[in-house]
Amino acid sequence: MVQQLIDVNRSIESVQSDVIGWRRYLHMHPEISFQEEKTAQFVYETLQSFGNLEISRPTKTSVVARLIGGQPGKVLGLRGDMDALAIHEENDFEFASKVPGVMHACGHDAHTAMLLGTAKILTSMKESIKGEVRFVFQHAEEIHPGGAQEMVKAGVLDGVDCMIGVHLISTIPVGKIVLNYGPVTANSDRFDITIKGKGGHASQPENAIDPLVIGAQVVTNLQQIVARNANPQDKLVLSVTNFQAGLGAYNVIPDSVKLSGSVRSFGEDVRELTVRSMERIVKGITEAHGATYELDYRYGYGSVINEENITKLVEEAILEQWDENPLLEMPALMGGEDFSAFSNEVPSCFVLIGAGNEEKGITYPHHHPRFTVDEDSFKDGVKLFVHTVQKILG
Repeated sequence: MVQQLIDVNRSIESVQSDVIGWRRYLHMHPEISFQEEKTAQFVYETLQSFGNLEISRPTKTSVVARLIGGQPGKVLGLRGDMDALAIHEENDFEFASKVPGVMHACGHDAHTAMLLGTAKILTSMKESIKGEVRFVFQHAEEIHPGGAQEMVKAGVLDGVDCMIGVHLISTIPVGKIVLNYGPVTANSDRFDITIKGKGGHASQPENAIDPLVIGAQVVTNLQQIVARNANPQDKLVLSVTNFQAGLGAYNVIPDSVKLSGSVRSFGEDVRELTVRSMERIVKGITEAHGATYELDYRYGYGSVINEENITKLVEEAILEQWDENPLLEMPALMGGEDFSAFSNEVPSCFVLIGAGNEEKGITYPHHHPRFTVDEDSFKDGVKLFVHTVQKILG
């Protein structure tokens, strides 16, 4: 058993150069959500070179590979997302994006590479695996409704007993890992509010119903949902991020304005409270001033929830295989993640892996044009995947 662990850890070390190479190639050739055709083809061909895998394309830009072990057992899914963002890269790496206006600014290139490295190692261990490892290379995490939901509808989770996902985080030091029981990310919703008044000349406001003044009151009063309607112990963020009005004329009161924004929360009760409260506030303010409104509230990604039993197994794998305890405590993120489409269906665990390094200047946040990750973190991702598979299916 000890020799087997030594051999596995040697394999993880030996595959590191491949993982770095794959990541750098993907970083140079990014593709945005639902357009990952070349990325998916690269993943498909790389998986083919490993052997021992049943490979399929459940959607146009995703890939699934099945490693069926030599003995019966559970089916464990491992997920890596592949899409990039519409951001122009400002890094001057040799492997910087070659696609103007598109870059991997969230680490999905590394997630894909780490999962490829995991597949390369595990295919050589086929006979010792009890059950099946299902490698899920997912498209379109960044754009709602997301690729995970599409893959679930395509039957990717059929027969899957549990699911593991990882995400590199540049604001966590390399070598550290965050493993939460329960919520990991928030519900991520969007809204649009159109307020219709009556336009007119700026010198004669008495003849108009000014939607700008009404909209300003709406923006201010929506914050009362967080401050006075929601339980202070419930995490809730409501941000108005767009206020569109008029055509630029200084002397014209417009007919209408449009407000847009984002709501982040945990739990369906808070979600429903927010929608009801928004409706009440917008209705009351607009009616008080003789205006009308339209509220379009759209549920986005649900909260990713780590199931207790599978999370316990992941925790045990980490504590058994790391020389020093790498686990950090951190509150659940207010960001959204479409891994929730998987965690809503099967017991799942989503792990945050540190990839920041101040000494190397790797401190920029996700979705920043100078975002990057410490390549030393790739070993932690592969190590976590491989040893969790051994823990659950070994």
